[in-house]
Amino acid sequence: MILLPAIDLKGGACVRLIRGEMASATQFHHDPPAQARDFAAAGFTWLHVVDLDGAFAGASVNGDAVCAIRHAVPQMFIELGGGIRDRGAIDAWLDLGIDRVVLGTVALREPTLVRMAARDNPGRVVVGIDGRNGKVAVEGWAAQSEIGVVELAHRFADAGVAAIVVTDISRDGTLDGIDAGAIGDFAKAVGVPVIASGGVSTLTDIAALKAHEHDGIAGAIIGRALYDGGLDARAALKLAAGHR
Repeated sequence: MILLPAIDLKGGACVRLIRGEMASATQFHHDPPAQARDFAAAGFTWLHVVDLDGAFAGASVNGDAVCAIRHAVPQMFIELGGGIRDRGAIDAWLDLGIDRVVLGTVALREPTLVRMAARDNPGRVVVGIDGRNGKVAVEGWAAQSEIGVVELAHRFADAGVAAIVVTDISRDGTLDGIDAGAIGDFAKAVGVPVIASGGVSTLTDIAALKAHEHDGIAGAIIGRALYDGGLDARAALKLAAGHR
């Protein structure tokens, strides 16, 4: 199971939100490339980067910061989401060396685009499904749909996507813990590798997710717990790798 530290970009800085509310943004680092290097030094091999401003704008806003992160940690794998809503943007980011793009809003609104991108870029397209009360939220979580998270995931079960990032908005940024059993059930239901996001805060959370690895949980995104220092990165990585 891989662990992906999150770098959420707002105004060119690393921030964390609570339940996706932009007004709740807390700045943790003014230098995203330096933060990325810190995560690399801690032993992480993947980064989960989100252009928060881009998610609301519908197009890249923090592109310079993303490129700077890419150049700062060439040894790391990076997945990027936020405002990637057309084929030109998908291709541009992949050509620039982003390893995987995370497609959320377009997964709901233009599923054919996602399927074609996944077909043409094996292993490099991830579907992001953000849920609030079991329903999918889009446009930086500002808009609520009536489509269920499992229903949307099923639409891409045979599309060849690398993974599905599923986020529980009600837990995101709260450090309230994660419902590993529910995520395991989700993974079993959709049959696509699942990366859990939202609320991961302790080694207990990581152990609980690890216990459902056989159900299809392939990774977990960690944000505030790392920035606050409440989670020991090396211990978390050791546990995720199956070493105690």
